[in-house]
Amino acid sequence: MKIFLRILPICLVFPLLSYSQITNERLFDTVGFIPDHYPQRIDIFDKEPVATGQIIFLGNSITEMGNWKQLVNDTDAINRGISGDITFGVLKRMDDIIKRKPSKLFLLIGINDIGKDIPEAVIADNIRKIVIRLKSGSPFTKIYVESIMPVNPDIPNFPQHYNKQEHVIAANKLIKKVAADLHIIYVNIHDLFMDNHGRLDAKYTADGLHLIATGGGYQKWIAFLKKLGYL
Repeated sequence: MKIFLRILPICLVFPLLSYSQITNERLFDTVGFIPDHYPQRIDIFDKEPVATGQIIFLGNSITEMGNWKQLVNDTDAINRGISGDITFGVLKRMDDIIKRKPSKLFLLIGINDIGKDIPEAVIADNIRKIVIRLKSGSPFTKIYVESIMPVNPDIPNFPQHYNKQEHVIAANKLIKKVAADLHIIYVNIHDLFMDNHGRLDAKYTADGLHLIATGGGYQKWIAFLKKLGYL
């Protein structure tokens, strides 16, 4: 019996953790994939004049690579993408978003978290925190949470540590629930870019993860948002 009591806490320690403990950032690697790039982008953001009522696109490299001013035909559109960023990184820079009181915010984040083996529940919980902070600090902002895009491991340049499509699907289910719980719009761009095999359509990507800037993917994305009446 004494031996059993010694072993039991070790075997069952994770199931017995509370949800808040599971989503505690100290349990995970919370630094983005390109740590030197993060402060460089933050420095650029800090130097930009503060204007309110604009459209902000917030996320990681997929967002950073988009020419949103041109795509939405709006010179006031703001790009807040940081390559390699994760949900923890977005949480740390919410003050910049809130002070700008955007009219609309489009959030796409999570694939780099998956690349770092951060659990889907943590990703969804962080997105919940992001939305709650924005709702509190900028209550008139229309918030659109976009699904994580599919990936395609069959592309020769595919970064192997992202070969986790099942985690993308699981995370999207939780993100969709967060959006429903918080009464904001969930935008399913995952299926928009999915091929017949459930992967990121190869015609839109060169590495199985990102959209080709001039490959028509961003245009398809914007057309989809306009069709739904979000832009």
